[in-house]
Amino acid sequence: MNSISSFTKVMSGFVMGAVVAGGVAVAVSPDTPPTKVCVNTRTNALYASVDGSCPKSRQLMEIVGSSLDVQTIASAVSPSVVSIAVNGLAGNGTGSGVIYRSTGSNSFIITNNHVIASAATSGTIQVELNNGDLEPATIVGRDTAYDIAVLRINRGNLRTIKVGNSNKLIIGEPVVAFGSPLGLSGTVTSGIVSALNRPVTTGSTGAESFIDAIQTDAAINPGNSGGPLVDATGALVGINSAIATLSGGATGSIGLGFSIPINQAKRVVDEIIETGKSTRPFLGINFDPAFTGQGAKILRLVEGEAAAKAGIPAGAVIREIEGRKINDLVAAIVRIRSFAPGDTVKITVDMPGGGKRTFDVVLGKADSI
Repeated sequence: MNSISSFTKVMSGFVMGAVVAGGVAVAVSPDTPPTKVCVNTRTNALYASVDGSCPKSRQLMEIVGSSLDVQTIASAVSPSVVSIAVNGLAGNGTGSGVIYRSTGSNSFIITNNHVIASAATSGTIQVELNNGDLEPATIVGRDTAYDIAVLRINRGNLRTIKVGNSNKLIIGEPVVAFGSPLGLSGTVTSGIVSALNRPVTTGSTGAESFIDAIQTDAAINPGNSGGPLVDATGALVGINSAIATLSGGATGSIGLGFSIPINQAKRVVDEIIETGKSTRPFLGINFDPAFTGQGAKILRLVEGEAAAKAGIPAGAVIREIEGRKINDLVAAIVRIRSFAPGDTVKITVDMPGGGKRTFDVVLGKADSI
């Protein structure tokens, strides 16, 4: 996408932490009979299966046990989780991160761009490992558009996290959040996937991040930014990035936390490690921020780019992208950003002269900020 002159933020972007839940972990017994549920093939929502079968639009699935072995997951994942302290021109701050790749001499850590942004041009970044060791870190690269950054420390052979598949997440399945909320390192909380593909924007005007987010009720608070969200196997499925806050200045967890899906973040992270920078899919349009109807109205096209090549006209209103309904321009941007450059996506629009039409659009590529 091209520039957007203005829009309303749908969520505040400040990040996450987790207050120690203090709960007792209960291992799943293999003798527990499986629970049969129906999974909506379009929304991934869970429904009870009364007679052990599902309608055509839903897929039958069995869930063994009813509890999550948080203790085992914490033991496996915690060695890969780090705390991050930043001292920059804009002030000091703390956040979290996770060890993604480690060689014999150095290790790469995923965190949020907003965690380390104040030290991007001048300042210091220090990483505290799970065992308490402190290591200076340098920025390999960062991506404002996705709120992702990669750090490097000169310490090798560290425990890396197992990477999962966020595309397979199901609404209602258990997840565990790790990080350093309010500077309290080694914090672990558990919850469920509350929603998927939640359009979230964070950051200041002109430097916004757009997240096709995983929503979770696992307790997260300021300081958890950049920490991992893992599934019941301990595999990384998201990077904790934002929380919703109530008006009136309250900043604690209200059960609405948002994570960047790892399938979206991984492409960005791998590009940064390999080249020091990353790219984003480019549709080549300007949206009309004054449009108040359903959908995202195209104000103008960038000549020679993806939308123009596909034949989408200016004045059209985007209503669906790959079968998902688009209610506003934020949803359109987030949905496009969930794909990779070169992907072919189906975009359904209301044509300026009336009627609907679906276009096959090959997304272009642009350097991320």
